[in-house]
Amino acid sequence: MADKKVHDDQKYIEGLLQNDVRVVNAIYEKFVPKVVRYICNNSGDASSAEDVVQEVLLVIYKQARDKGLQLSCPFDAYFFLLCKRRWLNELKKLSGREVTMGEQEVYKDEGAEILLAETCVEEEKEKIFTAMFQRLGEVCKELLQISFRLKSMEDVAEKMGITYAYARKKKSLCTGKLAEMIRQSPEYKKLKSSL
Repeated sequence: MADKKVHDDQKYIEGLLQNDVRVVNAIYEKFVPKVVRYICNNSGDASSAEDVVQEVLLVIYKQARDKGLQLSCPFDAYFFLLCKRRWLNELKKLSGREVTMGEQEVYKDEGAEILLAETCVEEEKEKIFTAMFQRLGEVCKELLQISFRLKSMEDVAEKMGITYAYARKKKSLCTGKLAEMIRQSPEYKKLKSSL
């Protein structure tokens, strides 16, 4: 993504990262009404639309914070496609079957489509990681959670009341087990085959 030109609308991403009230208000004024209209026209209501908008803004924020999201397309197109995808997935869950909607108000922006695909892949990876992490034993979960926060294995060992050598070995075993669980999960295999 480094070789792509960053779109001027990157200011919305930066504003979300900085929790800039003016930027958040601008997003709600400029882009949210279109999403609300779309959802209300497709079996939803304003409350459902608000939930979708909140979820999508959180996804965008996490992508920016954790992955350095850089827009290569207009924010409007990216935001709308994420909201549309989220709503269609919600309808699919509620109905238990495939849902297809007309393409009114849908953007034909290749950059937005690519960015959407990348975001969807990252979301799926995060879901798989979280699900497999929850299946780990309590000691592994505790050790990994502490090591995510503290970084220094000396501090992790001290916090857990174990030796440094044991902490390193146990972390290695736990991360290996987690990686193997992820690789063996049907969700990961499905995701990998779709790429």
